[in-house]
Amino acid sequence: MARVLVVDDDPDVRTLVELKLRLEGLEVVSVASGEEALAMLSVESFDLVVLDLMMPGIDGIEVCRRIRERPETADLPVIMLTARAQETDVERGLTVGATDYVTKPFSPRELMLRVRGALRRAGVATGS
Repeated sequence: MARVLVVDDDPDVRTLVELKLRLEGLEVVSVASGEEALAMLSVESFDLVVLDLMMPGIDGIEVCRRIRERPETADLPVIMLTARAQETDVERGLTVGATDYVTKPFSPRELMLRVRGALRRAGVATGS
């Protein structure tokens, strides 16, 4: 079963994404901050990260940059899920190493299609 780390400081968004991923048969761990995400990634293995861009403390850009710096997570797919929708924001997210970029408000179905696609491209079996 593919494991996904969801990182978002908004508990409603985190719960929605977590529920949808679980309904799709994925194992999900969710955290509310960039600091928690980096700590979790240093001790557990994941197949994909769904990452909010705007969070207090360590933001999603910095989390993604650190993911790409570590050899153990350098190839980990990262989907940024954020309200920042301007072209410069998308460019910044993709430049720092995001695999994909989804803007809020988002379609849960579209997010799942993008998650499945990222996992497939990474060679991770999802069971469906």
